[in-house]
Parts: sequence; structure tokens; C-alpha cells
Amino acid sequence: MKLLANENFPIKSILHLRSKGFDISSIGVDNPSIQDHAVMTIAIREERTILTFDRDYGELIFKHNHKPQRGVIYLRLDKYKADEPGKIIEELINKTEFDFDNALTVLDKNGIRQRKY
Repeated sequence: MKLLANENFPIKSILHLRSKGFDISSIGVDNPSIQDHAVMTIAIREERTILTFDRDYGELIFKHNHKPQRGVIYLRLDKYKADEPGKIIEELINKTEFDFDNALTVLDKNGIRQRKY
């Protein structure tokens, strides 16, 4: 599974995921300050799952028809240490009951939900 960390995804979490063998690119390192639709274009071209804290991705998917085939994982966490999102993503991906393709996956304090597109 190839991942694309949005600019707001902590670098410590990116490094954690890399240390666990994940193929993860970082918008903040490789393409800082690009617009969300450009992030979607990269994800589609490179077949990567987007990791983000940005709620606008739901609107891009369901209102503006951006459909990254490998999906988007949106984290709605209030407080966290910089490496925690990476650990959460690692655990989530290792669970076999989730299929991230063509889905917006929302992770918050109440659990995990997915909406396919």
C-alpha cells in the first residue's frame, strides 16, 4: 500500500510509517503549499492513499468528483503526540476488515467509518 501524507500530517508519523516499511510520500516535503486538488491529482497518478487532517477532502470527493482510487483516510483527532497518527494508521492498515480503495475513511474518537464512492 502506497501512502501520501498531506501537508498537515506530522513528520514524526511519516518517519514512523517509513520505519515500519510503508511506502509514504510527503506533500509537506515534496510539494509544500500546493492546493488540495493538486494533492488529489498526485494521489491518483501515483495510486496512493491520502492521509489527512483536512476535512475538505470529503467535499472534493463528493461534490467536486475527485475520486482517488486508493482512497482517503481522514483523521479527526483533537490532541495527539506527533508520532501517534502514524501508529494509528499502521494499526488501521494492518486490520484486514477495511478496504480503503474508493472510500473516504474517517477515524475519530467514536471509531472508524467508511463511505464508498
